Amino acid sequence: MPASTPAAANFNDKLLEAAENARSNPYIQKLIEDEQLRDNAITALKSARKAFDRASKKGWDKELAKDKKLRREVEDALSGIRETKAGLADVPKKSKASKASKAKHQTKRKRRPLRKLIFLAIIGGTIAMLASEDVRKQVLDALFGAEEEFQYSSTTGTSANGSS
Repeated sequence: MPASTPAAANFNDKLLEAAENARSNPYIQKLIEDEQLRDNAITALKSARKAFDRASKKGWDKELAKDKKLRREVEDALSGIRETKAGLADVPKKSKASKASKAKHQTKRKRRPLRKLIFLAIIGGTIAMLASEDVRKQVLDALFGAEEEFQYSSTTGTSANGSS
């Protein structure tokens, strides 16, 4: 069936690519081939879904921890997940050629050394200000100007001739 629109064609291409990736994935191949492993995975998912539904019905409160049926469902889900994980642990790794093609598609993460340096300088300056009073005074003087010494002299004191 041909695609009627470019969007549908693009979607079909993506579906075909996903199917091809699934066929070449060793984990999915193991799940397809091993019936017991597949049953463990399905049981784990069903138990997890039952536990979630039960918790949603009862409400997510403190009383939920006392629910024995919910505990059993969660334990069943966890044991199924553990068994599935153990079954998938012996799957052979992909070849180096597929790793190289995967690495080619991933973008390289930027390091941003200047941003790290500025961040460390801000943290170091903050710690220095908190630890040293001299540094605090220097920063305040630089920001707001030097502090002026204020000499207060009272004009309403006793006079020199003794009369008030």
